[in-house]
This record gives sequence, structure tokens and C-alpha cells, in this order.
Amino acid sequence: MQQQVGKTFFSGDFWGGLAATLVVLPASIAFGATIYGAVAPDYAAVGALAGVIGATVIGLLAALLGGTDRLISAPCAPAAAVLSAFAAGMAGDGVPAGNIVLLLLMLGILAGFFQVLLGVVGVGRLIRYIPYPVVSGYMTGVGLTIIASQIDKLLGASEATVWNQALVSPWLWDMQAVTVGLATILVTLAAPRFTKRVPGIILGIVAGVVVYFLFAIGDPELLVSAGNPLLVGPSGVSGEGYLAAITARWREIGDLRLGQIAALLGSALTLAVLLSIDTLKTCVVLDQITHSRHNPNRELLAQGVANVASSSVGGIPGAGTLGPTLVNLTSGATSRASGYVEGLLALIFALLLSNFIAWLPLAALAGILIVVGLRMIDRDALRFIMSPSTVLDFAVIVIVIVVALSVGLIAASGAGVALAILLFLREQIGGTVVRHKLYLNQRSSTWQRPEAETRILDEKGDQAVILELQGSLFFGTTQQLLRELEPEIKTRRFIILDFRRVQSIDITGAHMLRQTREQMGESGAMLLLSNLRENLPYGRNLRQFLDQTGVTADDKTVRLFDELDNAIGWVEDQLLDAAGYTTPPEEKPLELAEMALFRQRKDETLIDLEARLSKVTYPAGATIYARGQTGEAIYLIRRGSVKMLAPLGPGRLRHVATFGRSDFFGGLAFLDGHPHNNDAVAASETELFVLTVEQFNLLAEEHKRLAITLLTALSRSLAHRLRHAENEIAMLHEF
Repeated sequence: MQQQVGKTFFSGDFWGGLAATLVVLPASIAFGATIYGAVAPDYAAVGALAGVIGATVIGLLAALLGGTDRLISAPCAPAAAVLSAFAAGMAGDGVPAGNIVLLLLMLGILAGFFQVLLGVVGVGRLIRYIPYPVVSGYMTGVGLTIIASQIDKLLGASEATVWNQALVSPWLWDMQAVTVGLATILVTLAAPRFTKRVPGIILGIVAGVVVYFLFAIGDPELLVSAGNPLLVGPSGVSGEGYLAAITARWREIGDLRLGQIAALLGSALTLAVLLSIDTLKTCVVLDQITHSRHNPNRELLAQGVANVASSSVGGIPGAGTLGPTLVNLTSGATSRASGYVEGLLALIFALLLSNFIAWLPLAALAGILIVVGLRMIDRDALRFIMSPSTVLDFAVIVIVIVVALSVGLIAASGAGVALAILLFLREQIGGTVVRHKLYLNQRSSTWQRPEAETRILDEKGDQAVILELQGSLFFGTTQQLLRELEPEIKTRRFIILDFRRVQSIDITGAHMLRQTREQMGESGAMLLLSNLRENLPYGRNLRQFLDQTGVTADDKTVRLFDELDNAIGWVEDQLLDAAGYTTPPEEKPLELAEMALFRQRKDETLIDLEARLSKVTYPAGATIYARGQTGEAIYLIRRGSVKMLAPLGPGRLRHVATFGRSDFFGGLAFLDGHPHNNDAVAASETELFVLTVEQFNLLAEEHKRLAITLLTALSRSLAHRLRHAENEIAMLHEF
């Protein structure tokens, strides 16, 4: 059974690698011919060989060192765009062809080293967060660059003719080249509609070659490959001669000027980023299809080493490519072995068909690359122009494309990232940093206070304002928060700022908080800060940061609280103290007549009730009742306090209320007989009066009026709590 499974895996990887090779090899030859053709027309054949070497070395090493199953790595369009533009620029400056070749190799090596560095420092995960408009603009710009670079070859115009000039000058066209190129394009695009077994790129090249030789029937000069401007032509070197030529180039490194080498760094970094984006984008798509997860940093290391090795032996750099990878996947590949197959078959096919490569029409290769360029254009981005909310993102894409075509990909990358940052800042500044703004008489603490205290807090609650913050408090949102605070600083005794949803804060935000604290101190008011987290997402300790910046230096004007509820409760106590409301001392347990529920009741009425009560003491942390238990009693607090904890999910509880001395709890379950919907836990050592349902029924039989009085008092208190809760909920729904 294991042998059968292994055989299935091997056969799937073989056929997947074979199918991928059929896509990779012609594209790699075309990329190589394009890059080296920009050095000089007679270098196209050398470039074709460089494409084969790149497909072999990158395919093998990236699969060996990388960890992503089914990923096919090979020379790609971004590499062709950057390197051909670089070669054309060097040729235009009059740099000798041999030096340009050496600079191309060094550029590929440096790009590989940059990729290795990105993988080592862990930037692999960050590259995935480059804004989509920038990536879209990059890829569309690369696609259009590829298309523009192939127009002269497609039309058979001379190398000196600019693409736009060639496009509008039919008298410069070679109709044989035009026919070959159009046949290649049409068959490549139409082939997938008729067959999936043979890649369209193969059928397109076959169509181009067939059309070319049909022309050759009537024109014998087309049957000569040497010096034929319509063909790739013979490379003029054997495999050994090619490696000897590359070795000779490396010996010429001393002839290069330092400025030329330094100029490579910007292009190398741009190329490294583009290749990394291309690879990781392919890996993400592969993960989505196969429900797997790749290691981005390991993949960058593998791709970087492969590109260094490829360029060192005269190949062109590449990346994990989406088209061949999907062909590999759909052909049955299951592991990285398919990458080994692709690399080896690329070399074998190139050796077997080396003579055939010389007879490939340049117009056919140009047609293949034009199709590749068309497929790189992100047409989905056009939908962004239809919505006012995304039109600026579309503008970023357009600007990146325009800069890529008019200046270069290096400038386009900088422009795109800069514009994306500006859009991000615009979104941050356009959003609100204040999530909720409430006054204390609109948002109470979880402490369930007696009705007399609640009335005082309703009257005095406008002396304190609560602002729940969100997002980032930085130079772009500081003024927005300051506008909210300025009218409150002049009129409130307390300002509470809750930082639970704050993701980051900078020096500007801290400086504004310090100024707010100082202004409030001048008027005798206080600033309260809650939920100052010590582990923000980017690693900063917010409590420590505000201390270092002087915000929390003066404990007379600023106080810190772990939770918003604690801050609200503290302010409530201050307002009650200022109103002259005094609570009975807590050392002595209350008697029944001292409780708020039974004040103004006759002592003789309570004697029989007290006889039915039991006295119970719970240590701090003890569970009085748990969620799901039957509501068999009502609990009156003589001393201490009790917290109510509601479940949020498996193993998670939320503090929803606190009941203190003279209050009661368990009333709902006592009245309706349903199980409790939360846990009651003693917050401190707590003494209770407990009246069970059984004892209440006995009391009701003997003293109906007393039972009615008790139920009326319970219902009135519960109604007061419910009304208060409804008001708070309604207020929260306004935000």
C-alpha cells in the first residue's frame, strides 16, 4: 500500500514538473533573449541560454532549500523588466557590452543577497503587507513595460526604433514578423479554450515557428539562421565555451568603476522586493488552494540563494511564479519533488533542443512575452474607479504605473509606498479617535448602589466625563482629541480616558495628555487614565511610556486605574463624599432594620421575618452560588461585597455588577424560580441574611401582609435597577 501511494506521489510530481517545464522553458528563453537583446541584438542567443540556466538552477535550488510544496521557481517577468531596462540604459550610456553583461550578473547576485537579508531579519512576513494598490501598480507597470519592450520585435522594426514610434509607423514594419507574432499571440490566448493537456504557450510557439517556415518556402533567405534578424540565431558557444566566457567576464570586474557598482544597489533592492512579492504572492495563492501554510522567511532565503547561484553561473534571476505553479498543481504534483523535475527537465530539453532554440523567431518570443505582460495587468483594479471611496486607491495605482513607465520601477516603488502612506494617514485622520463620550450620570460603575446614592449620582454625574478612545493617538489624531477635551477641561471636575482600544501612541499624543493634565491641575480637577496596557501590539509598554514622558508624574492631578469600571467607581465615591452622603461604618454587620430594603418598617413586623432568616459568612473568593443553580433564596448583605460574574465563553468570565453592604442579590431567580444566569462570588469576607423560598412560603402563610411588603420592596428595587440599566443601554446605542 505504501509503495502504491509513493508511486502515485512520484508520478504526480513527475507529470506536474513536466507540465511546468513546458511553460517555464519557452518563457525563460524569451526573458533571457529580451534582457540580453537590450545589450546588443547579437546577444539574444546568449540570453536564451542564460534563461535556460536560470530555469535549471533556480528550479532546483529553490525547491531544495524552500519549504513550499508544489511551488515552481523560474525566471519571471519582473526580472525581465528590471534587467532589460537596466541593460538598455547602460547601452544608451555607451557602456561596453561585456561590462553590461557583468553588471547584469552582479545585479542578480546583489538582488539575491538582499532577498537572503530580508529572510534573515524576518521581513518576509512584512512584505505581505505592502498595500495592494502599490503591488497592483507594480505588476501592471511591469506588464506594460514588458509589452512596450517587445513591440519593436513583434513588428520587425529595428532595435533603434522607440516602441511608440514603431507602433505608429507601418512603413517600418516587417509583415513577416508581424504575422508570426500575431499568430503566436492568438494561438496562445485561444489554446486553453480547446485543450488543457498542452500549455497554450507551447502551442503558441509552435504556431509561430510553423508560420515562419511557411514564409521560408517562398523566401530561401529565411532558412539561414546566422545573421538572420528575425531569429534568435546560434549562440556561437558551447556549454563549456559559455562558462569560460562568464569566467572571463568575472576577471574583468576590476575594469568597472565604483560608481557603476554603487548604482546597482537601488536597482538590486527594487528587483529583490519585486521578486519577493512575486514569490510570496504565489505562495499565498497556493496556500489558499491547498489549505497549507508557507514559511515566508525560509522561502525568501531559498529564493535569494537560488538567484545568487543562478547569476553567478550566467543565468538570470527569478521567483516563485504563479502560472507554472498552478500548471504543476493541476497536473497532480504533491511535493517539492516537482520542482526538482522541472529544473532537470529544463536542462535536458535545452540540451536536446539547443539547435532548435536558434530557429525560434524573435517575433514569436515577443508574442509570448506580450501575452505574459497582458496577464500581469491587473484589470480587477478598474472597479476601484467606480466608487468614490476607492477612487484615491485607483489614483495610487495609476501614478505607480505612470512613474514606472516614464521614470522607472525604482521611482515607482518609492512613489507608490509614499502615496499609500499618505492614504493610510488620511484614513486614520478621517476616523474618530473617540469611540464613546458619556457623562457619569449616563454610565455608572458595576457597583449596584442604593437608590439614595443613585439619585445623588444622577444629579452630580455631569461633573465627570468619560471618553473611550480607539485606534492610534498620534500626531494626526491628537488635535481631534484635543478639540473634544477643550470644553470639558473648563467645566468638569473629572475626565476619564479609557485606553483599552488604543493600539499606539506617539510623543505628540503624550505631550497633549501632559498639557491636559496641567490645565486640569490649575483648576483643581483630575485626569483619570484606565486600561494602560503594558504590551501594545508593537511591543511598547504604555504605562511606562506615559511615565517616561511625564504624563503620570503628578499623582495629585492624575490617577491610573487597571479598568474603566474602577475609575468610574472611584469618581462616584468622590461625588458622594462631596455631596455629604455618609455610609454606615462597615465594621459592624447591619441588622435587618438598618438595611435600605426595610427602612421605615415597624420593628414588630421584622421580628417574624428575621426569625425566618439564616446568617451565613463567606470568606473572600468563595462562590455563593454558580450559574445554572436553582434560585432557592434571596441574599441580603450585612457586611462585605459580592461580585456578579457572567460567562463570555469557555473559561472566560466578565464582571458585570458588584453589590455592597445593605443591598441584596438573587432577586430575579427568587421571584421566577429559574436558575441563576451568573456566578455570585464574595469580593471580601461577607456576612449575609439568607431567606429561602421555603421559609418565605411559611412566612406568607402566617403574615400575608409582611410577605406582600417584602415582595413589593424587592420588585421596586429590581425595577429601579432595570430602569437604570435600560437608560445606559439606550445611551450606548446612540454611539
